[in-house]
Amino acid sequence: MKLQGRSIFSGQVSGLALVSPANISFYGGVDPATGVIVEPGHPLEGQSIAGRILVFPTGKGSTVGSYTLYRLKRSSLAPLAVINAECETITAVGCIIAEIPCLDQVDLSQIHTGDQLTLNAGEGWVEISQKTA
Repeated sequence: MKLQGRSIFSGQVSGLALVSPANISFYGGVDPATGVIVEPGHPLEGQSIAGRILVFPTGKGSTVGSYTLYRLKRSSLAPLAVINAECETITAVGCIIAEIPCLDQVDLSQIHTGDQLTLNAGEGWVEISQKTA
């Protein structure tokens, strides 16, 4: 199944989805030293975003979150790509400066944690190549 979206930052990747039903704050919500979500009560609390295609509705929090994404990328702890329903400025800038492929305006209800995804952010699509059971 191929889903269309809007390109925020171009790039092509394949990997496993990590899906959050809740918004993510990169500043204070993700430990930049480990890539683990540390926001108390967050649905993904304790899980690493490193090397996954991170799928969440939208970002939240401080503009420092953009630099947290950059720091994660420099430490090889960043997500492979980001997919949002609506990409706000903090996440968009973070993906651009860290060169993380990013799409928004995607129907997130079709993607589940563990799905194998192929993303072409330059052309504005993500394909679910293998669904989890």
